[in-house]
Amino acid sequence: MNLSRRDLAAAAGVLALGAAAFAGPVLADTEDEAAVKKAVEELKAAWLKQDKATIEAMTLPQLSYSHSDARLEDKAKFIEGVMGRKATVKSLEFPDMTLQVVGDTAIVRHLWVSQTELEGKVTDTKVGVMQVWQKQDGGWKLLARASWRLPTPA
Repeated sequence: MNLSRRDLAAAAGVLALGAAAFAGPVLADTEDEAAVKKAVEELKAAWLKQDKATIEAMTLPQLSYSHSDARLEDKAKFIEGVMGRKATVKSLEFPDMTLQVVGDTAIVRHLWVSQTELEGKVTDTKVGVMQVWQKQDGGWKLLARASWRLPTPA
């Protein structure tokens, strides 16, 4: 079978169009994933600094926020808790983070590893967390957060 340059050019064009169709969504997902990771870090920083304005801007009015002890808070209670925090946060990390973007929704899972001090007593915390973020007005906002106690090692 003899292929002319014209045949090869046509085949290359078809392949390029096909690759663009697949690369477009991949690039969009990668950009969204980076934006979600950035939003998670920005909210963590605002939480640490007790930056009420940023926390309000990054959370949706319908926020559902649950703690590992089963306490459930709405947006107002969550912000009240952050602003009234008495413990000093010595460290906070979110290791083992994974995320999945599905349209305008993102599911983020990670560990919450922190050390706090209150009245001379140091507390180490390590719990599992799942966050649900929603893309609105070009930015990612926290819609829900749930945490749970990790199993104790045998």
